[in-house]
Amino acid sequence: MSPVRTAPAELTAGDAELRTRYLNEVLGLLYPSPCRTDGSPGTPIAEYLVVPDARRPKLLVPSGSRRVAAAAVRRYAEPQSRSAKLKREAVVAAVRTGASGVLLRDRIRVTGPFSHSIDGHLSEALGRELSVSVHIGPARANRKPVLQLIGPDGDTFGFGKLGAGPLTQALVRAETAALTSLAHSGLTKLIVPRVLHAGQWRGLEVLVQSALPVWLPRAPLSQRRLVAAMLDIAGCCGYTTGALSGSLYWHDLRARLAELADRPEGVALASAAELLVQRSGDIVFRYGAWHGDWAPWNMANIADGLLVWDWERFASGVPLGFDAVHHELQRRIQSTDDAKDAVEATVKRSAELLAPFGVPVAGRDVTALLYLVDLATRYLTDRQAEAGARLGVLGTWLLPVLIRRVEEL
Repeated sequence: MSPVRTAPAELTAGDAELRTRYLNEVLGLLYPSPCRTDGSPGTPIAEYLVVPDARRPKLLVPSGSRRVAAAAVRRYAEPQSRSAKLKREAVVAAVRTGASGVLLRDRIRVTGPFSHSIDGHLSEALGRELSVSVHIGPARANRKPVLQLIGPDGDTFGFGKLGAGPLTQALVRAETAALTSLAHSGLTKLIVPRVLHAGQWRGLEVLVQSALPVWLPRAPLSQRRLVAAMLDIAGCCGYTTGALSGSLYWHDLRARLAELADRPEGVALASAAELLVQRSGDIVFRYGAWHGDWAPWNMANIADGLLVWDWERFASGVPLGFDAVHHELQRRIQSTDDAKDAVEATVKRSAELLAPFGVPVAGRDVTALLYLVDLATRYLTDRQAEAGARLGVLGTWLLPVLIRRVEEL
């Protein structure tokens, strides 16, 4: 049942190449014909600075206003290291002082009818003047254009997401539904964005949500506060209990695995899942909701509360504790180059991670391993490897640990 020899081939395209290719795709979505993005003469719509450059695009910054440009860079993302923070501040200083022409040489000029552009659509839908900053993320099957919406005074008031294909359209719709539901769920331990606008535009699924104040000073996050927030989400749609074998969760997961039966990795996952359910026996599990992608980069702890965003994977009826295991795994992956070791270390901590969620002692390893099955099923269903995702080739990190751990239970 080894998953390694049947895993997809190693990825060959580099991140820079994939980002450049994706940049052109995004520009075509945001500024469809008769708009032009090649600098052709015409009515100006926008001009972007490409950060850091056109070969490694990560951010498109509107250049019309220094204040707006500085806000776009400063509120793009929270740097993960001192060197990254220094680089960001250098770019901020350059755009604020007008020296961006020296540091940022690559520009994109957009011309054409304003009404045919994403700028025009969002201005009309939201009833306000705005500038758009575009985030160019790393290759993933679920990658989609993410827009930072900035007012004339430099205030970031919203973020937009655009679903272009079947997967990303479904995810944008799912996040819209999740945020709408959570707005009325009575959460007290965390803060989530509000839906400002949702609809369709030129074949794209559009969601605009309020901007959470992630730029405010961060406060230390205790494990107690994190768990309390996860439990707040877990109970927002109510709880159910019962053995895995008769649960709606297992019925749904089994159906998702059946759709992967034509792939060796899918067969290995299905076998592992069946074995897990068999060995869980009559253990009574509790089921609730989960965020679905509760990672360190999707949250920020400030003095006024815990901010959590990116709700496109939100779901109910899953075994309690999935969010805790996911957060631990993503935290470890973020801090190491050895994703396989991150999986191993996460599973070893399952008892400690799941105790606050009331998971029976006998069911904690099962819960952690079932989460890995769920995550791997998501990766295969989304075809992350084919999209060039860094961790898309599951046979190099997740599957070996999962299969061995299930067989050792």
